[in-house]
Amino acid sequence: MIRKTLKFLKIDEKIKHRTLNILLNGQNENFLVFNLNYLMSTFTFIDLFAWIWWFHIAFHNLWGKLVSAIERDKPARNTYQANFLQWNEDVFLWGKFFEDITKTDPKMIPDHDILCAWFPCQAFSIAWYRKWFSDSRWNVFFDLCRIIETKKPEVIFLENVKNLKSHDGWKTFKVIQESLESLWYHVKAQVLNSCEYWWIPQNRERIYIVWFRNKEAYERFSFPEKIALKLWVKDMLDKVHDSSFYYENSSLYPKLKNEITDKNTAYQRRRQYVRANKSWVFPTLTANMWTWWHNVPLILDAKWIRKLTPRECFRIQWFPENFILPDMAKSQLYKQAWNAVTVPAIQRVWECILKAINPLLSWGLLTSANKIKHVVTTRQ
Repeated sequence: MIRKTLKFLKIDEKIKHRTLNILLNGQNENFLVFNLNYLMSTFTFIDLFAWIWWFHIAFHNLWGKLVSAIERDKPARNTYQANFLQWNEDVFLWGKFFEDITKTDPKMIPDHDILCAWFPCQAFSIAWYRKWFSDSRWNVFFDLCRIIETKKPEVIFLENVKNLKSHDGWKTFKVIQESLESLWYHVKAQVLNSCEYWWIPQNRERIYIVWFRNKEAYERFSFPEKIALKLWVKDMLDKVHDSSFYYENSSLYPKLKNEITDKNTAYQRRRQYVRANKSWVFPTLTANMWTWWHNVPLILDAKWIRKLTPRECFRIQWFPENFILPDMAKSQLYKQAWNAVTVPAIQRVWECILKAINPLLSWGLLTSANKIKHVVTTRQ
């Protein structure tokens, strides 16, 4: 089967032999699938403000190859490397995993087809009191523009909090839009809720922004259609034995036990009351989920009332079950899950991007498209 597949795809002989050697050496299926993705990449991308590589998870499923990444948070870098080093050693060993975007020379970043980025959203978020342009973290957007102006990727794919679009009568978003339009890009943006565009029971609204250098691709592009939710609160939960996740010894327990009564509902403790999420999904994951405080999601399992575990939070963001959670403070793991992007939402938008740019791939206009001919660029 593998030989027939490689023949159909007209893979280079060197690549064919390497892939067959993977089988002969007894490598597992996941290793083989990832290496096929890596070897038959139809586009290259860079991952800026990479955090814990959710863009990469989505993109490698669609035949993308990472060539560089930037992330400064040390715990996030540790998680990134723990999960990614074995698959893409060249990024780490050849010094392409940069730490500080403000100190990174764009000329040191490899050429790429797609630039994808999340950039610090606290300055735009309601939860951080809308500091906006006065927040120094906002300035990194212009470092992002510096890289775009130098490298000129065909597509730019950004994600951020939904309030980025609506603030100050669109004036903030207008600055972002005009910055990229001045570099000859065409933009489309839409707020998507994770629970409406995949089977994930989490109410998580984020803005997804796509810029195209090619106007025809821009005109062909449209965001994905909504789909029906198929998973619910109980489908995301584990059996938990660690008592540190439970409220049974908390002074809050007498009040909570009278209000948290349904095992199929997610709750939030507000300052003066407990709120049940009536839509049968989890509320948006929060930054303070390792505490017992305001807005932390709570559930009732077969034992007691408890908060979510880090693994459950990553599952709610649709990270794979074998995603490595390094040995670090739970507060860091919760922070990483909270600050992540829902993986299938990225993948569904990227599938739409691929459909829009497919003629570019066919004519070999992207930098990596010439390497492999006659390759399927999307999966059903």
